[in-house]
Amino acid sequence: MDEIMWNARSVNTKQAFERPVTMHRQYHFEFIGFMEPMQQARKLERYRMKIGFAQAIANVSNKIWAFIDEVFEVTILYDMVQQLTLRLFHTETHVELILTMVYAKCDAIERIELWDSLYAMARDMTVPCLVGGDFNVIWDEEETFGGLPVSLDEVDDFRHCINTCNLTDLGFKGSIYTWWNGRAEEDCIFKRLDRCVANMEYQQTFPGLEVTHLSKIGSDHSPMLLKCNIDAAPVKKSFRFLNFWVKHESFKDVVRENWHADFSANPFILFNYKLKKLKKKLPTWSKATYGDIFQKIASLEKVVMVHKAQFEEHPTQLNRERLRKVHAELIRYLALEEEFWKQKSGMQWFKDSDRNTKFFHA
Repeated sequence: MDEIMWNARSVNTKQAFERPVTMHRQYHFEFIGFMEPMQQARKLERYRMKIGFAQAIANVSNKIWAFIDEVFEVTILYDMVQQLTLRLFHTETHVELILTMVYAKCDAIERIELWDSLYAMARDMTVPCLVGGDFNVIWDEEETFGGLPVSLDEVDDFRHCINTCNLTDLGFKGSIYTWWNGRAEEDCIFKRLDRCVANMEYQQTFPGLEVTHLSKIGSDHSPMLLKCNIDAAPVKKSFRFLNFWVKHESFKDVVRENWHADFSANPFILFNYKLKKLKKKLPTWSKATYGDIFQKIASLEKVVMVHKAQFEEHPTQLNRERLRKVHAELIRYLALEEEFWKQKSGMQWFKDSDRNTKFFHA
């Protein structure tokens, strides 16, 4: 089952509005959600007919639209300005799930109404539940580039809501930033405002979940493509020690802090205990220190493109310095990626002089 959610703000061109039609031919969506489409109801109805969806659900504020395949029986549970919650029952698989599309207010005080509605919805929730859309707030400082300092109060409110509702982020592929303010130089801002979160029941029902941030065409927000494979078995990632970890200045401190045991036993038992303890800590440390290097590269490549275009248009010393810093950060992560693939391929004889060869890339 494939779904797409998109804050399609300012979608007012034929090219932008035709994009979901083309994607539907490729993925055969069972659900499409538009947040703030800025289109009249009759235009959306014509779109529904063009894409071939049997049902169209819209909330009273005309801020959120849902196009749903006829295989679902639909019940509206919440119909509010900042969210639209639907109960979907799949008539073929008999799977029941709760789907919430979010279009949060920009103001933190106004978002409290959204958090309260999610609290009420999550209370005693026992069926699979998916919440996705534009939350208009980031999770941590890693999810923003440029702009004003992060408001910790807003972040704490968001985190408290998600954690209290027993929802977890489904992760993503592609660029970390789902929104760009479209401005240049010191006014340039990137943020991750859009995400999909779900409860444990949803993740158990659809173990093959995969969220992809698509390119920003026709809007300042990225569409989120959600692929659900009900037949896929959950994949448990095995531990892998990455060689570039040892080059980080804090690596030895992490090992030192976790290489001790508070009990006496056989040396082999103690050694095994210390290894397990360190094995549990290192992935957490790596995620906080490096993040996902592939996602980071995808994000930095977009930032470099923006700063490069700014420098070409206005070749000032300030723009040159900004481009240099971002490009240096990209090169650093590309080097980490090279180390990763070098280790995975087992090429012990690989030399610096051989990089960028046809054989290496093959």
